[in-house]
Amino acid sequence: MAGSAHAGRAPRLGFATLLCLVAASGSPAQVTAQPRKRHSAASQYLAIANAGNRRLDHDFDRLQGPDRNDLRRSRADLRDIAAAEHIFDRRLTRIRFRPRAERTARSLYRSNQRRATLTMTAAGSSSLREIRDYEQLLNAANRPVERAVRTLRRELGLPPPPSS
Repeated sequence: MAGSAHAGRAPRLGFATLLCLVAASGSPAQVTAQPRKRHSAASQYLAIANAGNRRLDHDFDRLQGPDRNDLRRSRADLRDIAAAEHIFDRRLTRIRFRPRAERTARSLYRSNQRRATLTMTAAGSSSLREIRDYEQLLNAANRPVERAVRTLRRELGLPPPPSS
């Protein structure tokens, strides 16, 4: 997960994927795929983290803003947050890290999976009050994720997340 600008609000993470380009060479009828560029683990991580954070910013802005007093929309926001967390995790597992960073990435994955499960549980709430009661639990579940994010970014030679 990337850094969280939502510390104290609810959990965050991040996700996305890099696209490989196919270039045409020779005549228009002859298309040859260029060899795939090997992107560094750091650049792959940043890509998934930045994309995930954009999606989560949108979801959290809605959850804390216009959807805050609408049970149906709040539940939908929480489901989308959990889906974003799962997508990030799947993409994180596809990155080939060096051994030390791999251990940290696995820890991040496990922490984020626990948080996503809690987020889905919160999405099943039957009242806005029940959703608000989950906020403290979600904030607590965010702490190990954020620790792992800071550690992984340091191991990848990246600056700390913007909110740290």
